[in-house]
Amino acid sequence: MNPFETIPVGNNGAEVTRLGLGGVFIAGRGPADGTSPTPAYDTALATIAKAHEVGIKYFDTAPLYGNGRSEKRYGKVLRRYPRDSFVLSTKVGRVLVPDPDDPGEWADDGIAHMTARFDLSRDGILRAFEEGMERHGLERVEILYLHDPDVEDMEDEAIATAFPAMLELREQGVVKAIGCGMNQWEMPARFIERFDLDIILLAGRYTLLDHAAYPEFLPLCVEKNVKIAIGGPYNSGILAAQDLDGPLSFNYQQAPSEWVEKARALKRVCDRHGVDMRAAALQFPLAHPAVAAVIPGAATPDQVVQNVDLIRTEIPAGMWSEMKAEGLIPADAPTP
Repeated sequence: MNPFETIPVGNNGAEVTRLGLGGVFIAGRGPADGTSPTPAYDTALATIAKAHEVGIKYFDTAPLYGNGRSEKRYGKVLRRYPRDSFVLSTKVGRVLVPDPDDPGEWADDGIAHMTARFDLSRDGILRAFEEGMERHGLERVEILYLHDPDVEDMEDEAIATAFPAMLELREQGVVKAIGCGMNQWEMPARFIERFDLDIILLAGRYTLLDHAAYPEFLPLCVEKNVKIAIGGPYNSGILAAQDLDGPLSFNYQQAPSEWVEKARALKRVCDRHGVDMRAAALQFPLAHPAVAAVIPGAATPDQVVQNVDLIRTEIPAGMWSEMKAEGLIPADAPTP
């Protein structure tokens, strides 16, 4: 599978590479470095640079990621390159406000400590977008997502004010594509029935392990010509774990036993065919026609290269057939 194949998104010229780079670890959250902020900062910048260098051209960020740090770090690196050589997606729905309990500055990023607050009003959407533009300093953003309106049950606000403001930005040519980024499929399904959206960033709900979005949501996206970017393709860690006997994370929490048992069953099939389960996890969702990209996080340059190699891995058809025969993936699911 070619990680650098480009897929069109919407009707205004946006396109993404099949493999993108998620922006959570870029903010310093994760295993980039556990000792001091300076090496983590340098590692984050080197990770972004490596992604561009190897051919990844889709980068995703958000104000929430590190409360501004991810945006700042992306901007610092991506400003080195021709603007047409990459696509950036970011998010609105939260604005950053000063944190009264922590008024210091990140030494490397040069921004005050902030905290994120939901604001789906028209002014809040425009403010989040404009302040994000200031932080990353790039001349444009191609894709704009509404971020997590389900966390505080803000569906009504999303419909009344957030999406209309985002539609204005697309109509004005300020962004090329709009959508939402969430950890569930039900609310995005209602949104794409109501609005002309281009792309959904769906975290964790169509993976090698969890197929919740497969029966209803993915066919709806195909019908509506809405693309999907898969976030959390490792289900927040369980599909990338080398040891499935230790503590495991699923959906950002300790993995329930039924998910651990299913992950173990998947790994046994992968092992019988000599396949790294991480390769299967990255490639499986990409086979569906609704899915444009996977955007795993990477904390180091080596992890960027590793993700590229995993998508390029040749996987025997017999492995997918065995998974289907054992009921581990849907019998009619597209496979690479």
